[in-house]
Amino acid sequence: MLETARRLFWEKGYRATSMRDIGISYGCKPANIYNFFSDKEEILFAVLREEMERIIHPIKHLEDDDHTSPIEQLRFLIECHLKVTLSYRRSARLLFDVALDNLSPDKRKKIIDYRDTYDRIIRKVIRRGIDAGFFPKIDLKLAGFMIASMITRTRIWFHPKQGASVGELVDFIFKFALNGLSGLKRKGSRKR
Repeated sequence: MLETARRLFWEKGYRATSMRDIGISYGCKPANIYNFFSDKEEILFAVLREEMERIIHPIKHLEDDDHTSPIEQLRFLIECHLKVTLSYRRSARLLFDVALDNLSPDKRKKIIDYRDTYDRIIRKVIRRGIDAGFFPKIDLKLAGFMIASMITRTRIWFHPKQGASVGELVDFIFKFALNGLSGLKRKGSRKR
């Protein structure tokens, strides 16, 4: 049911999709949806929460991992995030651009808490790279945003049958991020 709603939110837009649309597309009477969800907002929240949990769950351990190389951690984080992002490529592009405005403050806060968890993890990975001497002292917040943005923007242009494979994209984004972070050290850019 969530996959059906995700697809309809993508195709028609959240506001233009009705509970009736979801029910008919799913193959049940629209009233049956209310056995599982109280309203459309609850469905949207479930869709967003599911994606955030799928991004965070495999990387959560990195928050306290002081033993694995920060370079290995960065590659793992990029790989996990990219695989989830591209598995929801078509439907999620629109949702994360506009969806938070359609959630109640309480539900919006929960989704933002997931996003903050992700941001905290990626910053800790970058911080470990700085502390280990792999990267120069840089703005952790901006570096984290840039890497996450490279990953999330792939859902706009990626096509599984044209161009690079998911594995090739993981390698490219990882090398691009790593070279960008390492390149700052060689160029002697302003330290923050």
